[in-house]
Amino acid sequence: MSTAEQYAASVGEWATGAEAYGLVTVDVPAEHWIEALTNARDALGLGYFDWLSAIDELAEGFSVVAHLAAVGAPGVRHLALRTRVPRDASALPTAVGVYAGAGWHERETHEMFGIDFPGHPYLATLLLPDGFEGHPLRKEFVLAARVAKDWPGAKEPGESDHGGGPARRKMQPAGVPDPNEWGPLKGTLPPVAERPARGARAAGAAARTPRAAAAAAGAEGAPEVRADRPRRTRSVSEGSASQPAPESTPESAPENAPESAPPVRADRPRRTRSVSDGSVSQPAAPEGEQPERQAPARTRSSDAPWHHAVPAHEEKPGEEPGETSGEKSSGEKTDQDGDGA
Repeated sequence: MSTAEQYAASVGEWATGAEAYGLVTVDVPAEHWIEALTNARDALGLGYFDWLSAIDELAEGFSVVAHLAAVGAPGVRHLALRTRVPRDASALPTAVGVYAGAGWHERETHEMFGIDFPGHPYLATLLLPDGFEGHPLRKEFVLAARVAKDWPGAKEPGESDHGGGPARRKMQPAGVPDPNEWGPLKGTLPPVAERPARGARAAGAAARTPRAAAAAAGAEGAPEVRADRPRRTRSVSEGSASQPAPESTPESAPENAPESAPPVRADRPRRTRSVSDGSVSQPAAPEGEQPERQAPARTRSSDAPWHHAVPAHEEKPGEEPGETSGEKSSGEKTDQDGDGA
């Protein structure tokens, strides 16, 4: 037997239990509400009353839920005891005799949902002002402030008609009536235009663009091919249909060429020069003479100057690489001194 079934059996034979998201919920009939609370306190040891509230189930009535707990060692045990009352006669016996802390929660549930708790010692208004009409947590309650007062973020400061409400009417959430049917703007707003069906929108989009029209036509059948515009049968390498195909000869076709390779044109021979020889438009250098090549420009970097080492002074003609004018003059002076000696 699971924990939910054990809890339900301890509460009463008319109770049913289920567990979801780590919380056991036991449903009991409304006529056994006080008996179920008493058994949960005495038989299960759930002496701590946490909270009580209700849920609007529309045509199915209201679900009243009480959350109970046992705070003793070795850990906290939780139980949600739930019952349902009809919408037209929403009344449930008060639980103040079993749990004294239920008094405040029943007062709040009474004014927010309109559920009566017979036997309550002081079922007075707790949160709402005196003379307030309606029950705000019922789903049919009209949120009048959303109709009579503009939303603060409907218009940003600086936009046109700032402070005059939204520019277009949108779908209203639950509890917000149509401003044209309720409130200070009743009968002054234009009717909301109905959105076209999905099929009608798709047909309109197909009529606007040729590609969409072709896609829509493809749903029923492939579009007909025009006789004056035949389909393309050439590949990209052969060019467009308006260009004549070049005549290929066995001599112009290279050996070991694949069958799908395009033929070589006779008026545009293949390149036979290397990169160092230059392009075909540049004349070839005479035999035995090397073309002058310009040294690549040295790029200097401010953050890493050692990447491109540059001598401290320029070399003069007639000097060997690495020999400076100062070294040469000192060498000549040494030779002269030696000859003199």
